[in-house]
Amino acid sequence: MMRAGPKNSITDVAGLRVGNAEDHRLKSGVSVVVCDQPAVAAVQVLGGAPGTRETDLLDPHNTVQTVDAVVLSGGSAFGLDAASGVQAALREVGRGFAVGPLRIPIVPAAILFDLLNGGDKDWGQYPPYRELGYEAVRAASEDFMTGTAGAGTGALTATFKGGLGTASTVLDNGITIGALVAVNALGSATIGDTRHFWAAPFEIGAEFGRLGMPQPFPLDASDLRIKFRDGQRQTQNTTIAVIATDAVLTKAEAKRLAISAHDGFSRALWPSHTPLDGDLVFALATGTSGMTATVQDFIDLGAAAASTMARAIARGVHDATTAENDLFPVWSPEDRTA
Repeated sequence: MMRAGPKNSITDVAGLRVGNAEDHRLKSGVSVVVCDQPAVAAVQVLGGAPGTRETDLLDPHNTVQTVDAVVLSGGSAFGLDAASGVQAALREVGRGFAVGPLRIPIVPAAILFDLLNGGDKDWGQYPPYRELGYEAVRAASEDFMTGTAGAGTGALTATFKGGLGTASTVLDNGITIGALVAVNALGSATIGDTRHFWAAPFEIGAEFGRLGMPQPFPLDASDLRIKFRDGQRQTQNTTIAVIATDAVLTKAEAKRLAISAHDGFSRALWPSHTPLDGDLVFALATGTSGMTATVQDFIDLGAAAASTMARAIARGVHDATTAENDLFPVWSPEDRTA
């Protein structure tokens, strides 16, 4: 039986810290996963509308093997500026890929669309994401806020507010795997018109309400519930995530881990990976356990990547809190509008 780590967080993977910075007036923010030592990294993009920086570098056949941090940001393409702020903060402490006497922090990034969520986006000449990225690194810790925080600050799903979620799993062999995700899906994390999460079969304890599966199961559960405005399917979406482990992985194995973690999107969101989502998973392998995964181990690791990601997605929606000018309600175990 799989169990959660002590924090039920991506920071249960030794060698990782998470920092958030947000602006609630803006209804947007940045989350950064900081690697205490450079970590092997890869990425898998399955959504049709991604926004990214430095993802080509992560292909297994390319030269640079490790990264210093990974950024998840709101702000659509404007949010890619967050990586520059993260680079600045890491450069101050001497981090980065050595090129002669210089060091260049390697910071891949991905964004979600939260520009039309009720926040004030009149930021003037330059967007604030570079500064938010810098602040997020300075705030990096093993403990961090979830829900309406960081990159999840302005996130929405089809039915409830989205948010920043995290979860972890410790395998029987001692390897730990953790997920961090900003949930801003075109689709829904809940089943039909109920408050039951699609991820319910993977829940550990009462981490997202312990409602289980609905009984009886709704006949219309497979009907699509997606974001609409003025009769049009909305483009303001994308779920972006990090899956991480303390196992020793090659870059190609990290790529396989990212692929497996996308199964968690499919288990927790209906629909997922649409042409109007930029769904993406970064993978990090810190190697801090010193354990190399065998082929058999990797079957368990891939399954845990999917279930851990599904749980993190549900927790992101579950943990969201109300804020001024919200367009969508927050999840609760009961219908508060009745």
